[in-house]
Amino acid sequence: MISKVPFRWKTTTWGTLATLVYGKALRSYQESDVLYPVYGTNGQIGWHCEYLCPNDGVIVGRKGAYRGIHYSKIPFFVIDTAFYLSPIVEGSYSTKWAYYQLLNFDINKMDSGSAIPSTSRDAFYAIEFPLPPLPIQRKIAAILSAYDDLIENNLRRIKILEEMAQNLYREWFVKFRFPGYENVKFVDSALGKIPEGWEYTNLGEQLVALESGKRPKGGIRDVKDGVPSIGAENIDGIGRHDFNNEKYVPREFFQKINKGVVRDRDVAIYKDGAYIGKSSYFRDGFPHSECCVNEHVFLLRTSGIKLKQNALYLWLQEADTVHAIRATNANAAQPGINQTGVNDLSIITPTIEIAECFDKIAEQYLCLIISLVKRNQNLRRTRDLLLPKLISGEVDVSEMDIKVPEEADA
Repeated sequence: MISKVPFRWKTTTWGTLATLVYGKALRSYQESDVLYPVYGTNGQIGWHCEYLCPNDGVIVGRKGAYRGIHYSKIPFFVIDTAFYLSPIVEGSYSTKWAYYQLLNFDINKMDSGSAIPSTSRDAFYAIEFPLPPLPIQRKIAAILSAYDDLIENNLRRIKILEEMAQNLYREWFVKFRFPGYENVKFVDSALGKIPEGWEYTNLGEQLVALESGKRPKGGIRDVKDGVPSIGAENIDGIGRHDFNNEKYVPREFFQKINKGVVRDRDVAIYKDGAYIGKSSYFRDGFPHSECCVNEHVFLLRTSGIKLKQNALYLWLQEADTVHAIRATNANAAQPGINQTGVNDLSIITPTIEIAECFDKIAEQYLCLIISLVKRNQNLRRTRDLLLPKLISGEVDVSEMDIKVPEEADA
């Protein structure tokens, strides 16, 4: 029961404003950008040539342990693990405000009681919340959207920077079109012609450390605080980390281990499980200034002479490298790689001069990626602090001069 609401606001329920429309089963969807996004309970999963909702809208997770709230700016398709919100009366509320209002409510606390956690429509319709006048809704949505727009813009920049860094690596170390290549003689190697002065070698000869971590006896399920322990589920490229499902080891345990402690610029590999060969790059205090890895992750450190950490990470991102890692699968029953398999991977290293030149250029891209990732962390943190205050009316925006973009209300 909501005891007090701001002046001109009223208490209502979702059942008076909207209905939850079931998504539909979809046999297949595209991974490329084909017209309309497809959403499931955890967010966008692909693209499709047809839409189910003809305008922008809010997607509400229906099945699963985690059921999210999502927003699409354009017409979209929803599969049968989710609903989408449809107004009972057109124009009765701001769609973007409805998205933020639902973000402020944890629908995962709702459960229909079935074997698979799911959202009950009746329970959803009974949710009470304070409803502001439509102009206030639009102002609230505009404030919060400004943060999301900045975050989205940074994500686009990060994607471009990743592509630029990878293309640079490919140009220099796959196509051998590095500065001055026209004047370099090419010689035979086990991998074909390579520039003179470059070396065909094993990865192990370039490493000073290849180690994995561990967890304390009895596991870490009940450890709610301590030092973050990164598992294979968070090995997913540079600047990507799921902080919502963080796991920890006790500090006393962390202080006693001598392997698996993350150092700045460590490169990590997913070593056993369904996605062996995926890699991450821990640097500049991201994801944590102090953390470790568990037994499902390898940490790699190079000598820094002919192979530096930046080049190592970009080499590991190459599809051919991932394929080579998976081909070393040392455990047929459980997909995985061991230290011997990693050390024996073939790699071509350049001259010291080329290695240093490449590192300086790649550093600009990779450093900026992490800087943008950290900016997004701060933006999300500020947005999340504002969200409940704006949605509840604790922060009054009625007299604020806020430019409200044109929006098709629900």
